[in-house]
Amino acid sequence: MVSEKSPVESAPSRRGRPADGEQEERRQRVLDAAFAELIERGADKVTMLAIARRAGASKETLYSWFGNREGLFRAMIIENADATSEGVRRALGGDSDPQHTLAAFGRGLLGLLTDERSVALNRASMVNLALAADLLEHGRHRVGPIVEEYLAGLDGSGGMRVPDPAAAFTTFYGLLIRDTQIRVLLGEPAPTAEQIGARADEAARQFVELIRSGA
Repeated sequence: MVSEKSPVESAPSRRGRPADGEQEERRQRVLDAAFAELIERGADKVTMLAIARRAGASKETLYSWFGNREGLFRAMIIENADATSEGVRRALGGDSDPQHTLAAFGRGLLGLLTDERSVALNRASMVNLALAADLLEHGRHRVGPIVEEYLAGLDGSGGMRVPDPAAAFTTFYGLLIRDTQIRVLLGEPAPTAEQIGARADEAARQFVELIRSGA
């Protein structure tokens, strides 16, 4: 629909070129459709044609935007990583004490790692080394530095002694995730919100106790 704007502003619409906002909405519909297909069918049965039909787009548009199916999967990984990183920053940006902050972060991270989209992407990457590299780059290697920066800030402010933030994050990650993610990938049901909350609270408590004991 062309809005009543000046001839210059409306010219792109008359030439058939969608406005930036409209194109972003169309792109998001494609990504949502791709996630739905991936979750329902599995990576080996996902086709660009099925995604295009589900999104109400043309197959040519998908190839123009993403290049190929792997490029589309890569865009899905980045979208999921963006949501994860935003959630991590939000959780770590509070003013509560470290244990409460880490528990909030843990609830968000464990929930994201075991939700349908993340599980589907991880399963797809298990049979595609290029996607696995993308998932590692935009997942663990992107979240890690954010958490390490938070832990380094605690050390610098005297809130908690964390001389090695990277090692500390690895410890917390192990306490939080354990083998839950791999078990969900292998077909077990994802933990409930209540189970995730209890695990995050326990991991945060154990982590703070370990750090403060100097272990």
